[in-house]
Amino acid sequence: MTSDFFVDRLKAWGVTRIYGYSGDGINGVLGALQRAEKAGGIEFIQVRHEEMAAFMATAHAKFTGELGVCLSTGGPGATHLITGLYDARLDHVPVLAIAGQAEATVRGADYQQELNLDRMFADVADYVQEAGAVVQVRHITDRAIRVAIAESGVGVIILPKDIQDSPWEEPRQAHGFTRSGPGYSKPITIPYPADLQRAADVLNAGSKVAILIGAGARGAADDVKRAAELLGAGVAKALLGKDVLPDDLPYVTGAIGLLGTTPSYDLMTGCDTLLMIGTGFPWAEFLPKDGQARAVQIDIAPKMLGLRYPVEVNLHGDAAETLRALLPLLDRKRDRSWQDGIAAQMSEWWAILEKRALAEADPVNPQRVVWEMSPLLPADAIVTSDSGSCANWYARDYRVKEGQRATLSGGLASMGAAVPYAIAAKFAFPHRPVVALVGDGAMQMNNMAELITIQKYWRRWADPRLIVCVFNNGDLNEVTWEQRVMEGNPRFPDTQDIPDVPYAKFAEMLGLKGVYVDHADALAAAWIDALSADRPVVIEVKTDPEVPPLPPHVTLAEAKAFMSSLAKGDRSVGRILANTARQLFGGGKS
Repeated sequence: MTSDFFVDRLKAWGVTRIYGYSGDGINGVLGALQRAEKAGGIEFIQVRHEEMAAFMATAHAKFTGELGVCLSTGGPGATHLITGLYDARLDHVPVLAIAGQAEATVRGADYQQELNLDRMFADVADYVQEAGAVVQVRHITDRAIRVAIAESGVGVIILPKDIQDSPWEEPRQAHGFTRSGPGYSKPITIPYPADLQRAADVLNAGSKVAILIGAGARGAADDVKRAAELLGAGVAKALLGKDVLPDDLPYVTGAIGLLGTTPSYDLMTGCDTLLMIGTGFPWAEFLPKDGQARAVQIDIAPKMLGLRYPVEVNLHGDAAETLRALLPLLDRKRDRSWQDGIAAQMSEWWAILEKRALAEADPVNPQRVVWEMSPLLPADAIVTSDSGSCANWYARDYRVKEGQRATLSGGLASMGAAVPYAIAAKFAFPHRPVVALVGDGAMQMNNMAELITIQKYWRRWADPRLIVCVFNNGDLNEVTWEQRVMEGNPRFPDTQDIPDVPYAKFAEMLGLKGVYVDHADALAAAWIDALSADRPVVIEVKTDPEVPPLPPHVTLAEAKAFMSSLAKGDRSVGRILANTARQLFGGGKS
């Protein structure tokens, strides 16, 4: 059967796991997966929703560097995939999506669940093709996977039901046929020596060097450290690069941007030279002003070069290989005052964050949730975060250690990614503890259902520890603050209020462990309890929605908008002002 050939071809490409949900439009492939089990087949992980399957495939690619694979039926199953696939596309990781389709014999007849999926996937995919004949399946499969890996993007294969169930035919050696094969390894990409020398000249001339790293620098951590030490530089991290370097390095200033730190903001406003490595950080207003700094950029994707800042020397190359070629050309700077000043500021910054985390709140300060978690995590922990206000505390208060991994939905910033990301991390690394930081909005949107997936599979994992920490504040908090600060409007309860759900009790109902916290002094014990549990845990923390996620720098326009929103009758004005004062000027321990 063609479906058996297809599954064998996936195995030939090294696919070992598929995240998906069944349906009659993909039953031929599911049957082939079942038959292949006897010969050491491909593991199939049943999710609760196809969007979650695509998020899991994306997370698999992020955490392992391998191709992530997801599967759905046609029609609505295929349409559900698209958000998770955009997550892969925008964060530049390789994912293959396999979708069923109505029979080829009825295409164009408005048949049930017949959608033009190739058109739908055209924007998200680097390669998408629907099979119209059995002999196409060979080259469609090879090309979709090769393109996804080579382009660090999305490949989509659409298989009509009748083609899945048809006898397999090899393409003939004849006009009108093509015969492809599996296999691809990315090459080493290094800039020309002359360009490396130009870059070195720029970096050597600077006296106040700033380095900005993203996910593309992950394989170059030691080389980034060496560059920072030679150049006497500070290193800021785009959010997807959070786990590239540990936060205990004195010259690492942490996250940059709206969720970033004041030292990172000051690093960019004070530098005279900028080195960007493997990052597409979007918020150009947080980079140096035009003409302030000479700049060098390293990126494996040429389309990302010179995109956010007018760069003097663009280096198209792998981050690690390019840095290794560049390092011998760099001079060690004798004057260390710039880097020493950064280290001093970072020491002060961590003290500020501690005061903010320990400031009073009603009932629990959300910053303290992550502040208490951070030192307790094992050195091999994996942390995922959802989008929303919890991402602020993940970005600032989580002090990542050497050896830990961490990520979230970056370019798409989608709600609902943290728990599927955590599940994929557990399947990829079943011996490592995993933590997902999730807002109550994302939990209600789709992550509660994936607790059922955790319940279904957790006994397979060598280390059963998967902790889902829910920030329960009854508010779509990130948008609430955006309404106040960006738009100058008071909180709009009709759009922002969400139901109070007993997340810990729901976990217990599933046979998982639930921990409920409504007092800050109980947080450390809750984390210790969860990290020593014999099964997955949901920690539900009743957090204060009126603790402001202070940006590293407040513009005059933002300040005016914020005060305008309060003047228009925001019902929480008293608590907002009190909490803001505590965050800015320090406060007591709650």
